[in-house]
Amino acid sequence: MPEAEPQTREQVQDAPRCPEVVEAAIERGITSIVHFTTVKGLVGILYSEAVKNRQDLPVDELVQHVFEPNAVDRHLDERWHTYVNLSVTAINLHMFNFSSRRRPEEDWVILEFGPEILGDPGVVFCTTNNIYPSALRWGDLPGFERLFAPKVAGRYGRVTQRNSKPANRTTDPQAEVLYPFELPVTHLHTISTPVDDVYEAAVAALTHSSYEPRVEIDPEAFR
Repeated sequence: MPEAEPQTREQVQDAPRCPEVVEAAIERGITSIVHFTTVKGLVGILYSEAVKNRQDLPVDELVQHVFEPNAVDRHLDERWHTYVNLSVTAINLHMFNFSSRRRPEEDWVILEFGPEILGDPGVVFCTTNNIYPSALRWGDLPGFERLFAPKVAGRYGRVTQRNSKPANRTTDPQAEVLYPFELPVTHLHTISTPVDDVYEAAVAALTHSSYEPRVEIDPEAFR
């Protein structure tokens, strides 16, 4: 089937949900679709009530003062800058380690969203990091199932074997869920933090928010 292409807001609004993807995710034991950000980023997300896409963030008056991209150079996936980058079950540690080394002064958190977002209109599934030439992108159930294929080509075309990975983990750890435009925080159920100090900062960020996700300390999620 043809690969997915970036869609306009009008196209996404007219597209149907895909509940089959949500059912397949639940069958796999997937409980969280994750996104890492800084505590400053968390403040902006809570204030704007959504995780914004790369293109809109610098011009959004509500959050532009706390915006700092995890990756400075994103020209390789420029066509997809209107989408939010997410991972299944566990964050992309390759990308997280790069980001945290570049900004060691920052405190980081992981946002966990319910698997129901996978069935939303316009969601695209990417077999590896979206910047890699080997990345393949599809929507709906066939696209979701491709994330768990026996073999997936990733960075430099290197093939990752599925072998005995848990059912809720993608074959390539850098696989992505591309969510169109902005992801509402109404689906946020957990904020994971690595240490006590960051936990306290995340709790403080929620003080003036109407949302009440669980906040927990989970250092293993960042390793």
